[in-house]
Amino acid sequence: MPRPERGAPQTARRGADRATEDHRRQTPPGAPLDLDPLVHEPVRLGILSALAAVPALGWVDLRRQLGLSDANLNAHARRLEQAGYVTASKSFAGRTARTEYRLTETGRRALERYLDRMAAVIRAARG
Repeated sequence: MPRPERGAPQTARRGADRATEDHRRQTPPGAPLDLDPLVHEPVRLGILSALAAVPALGWVDLRRQLGLSDANLNAHARRLEQAGYVTASKSFAGRTARTEYRLTETGRRALERYLDRMAAVIRAARG
């Protein structure tokens, strides 16, 4: 696909969407390396893993726990939310905004599927 000229509007979908589609086309279903690229990315795997351990986590707690910058957490959490893997609920405590994240059932299934496939990869590598 030709690269757009500098300053030209981006019409192609961004990396994560493209990577997901490419991955689905190249990997046969059920193959040991059939890993969901949305989950496989280290920051998103960290977010999903942290949320799997508790009913909900606030934005500040999640950022501290994972050692992420504000922008990094926002970008990855938004991507997981768009995929339906997490939900974000916003509220106010006085004048302070609070965002709380929860793992959805779809997200829990995706994480479990990922962990099962990684376990199969590890078993295969160990012989």
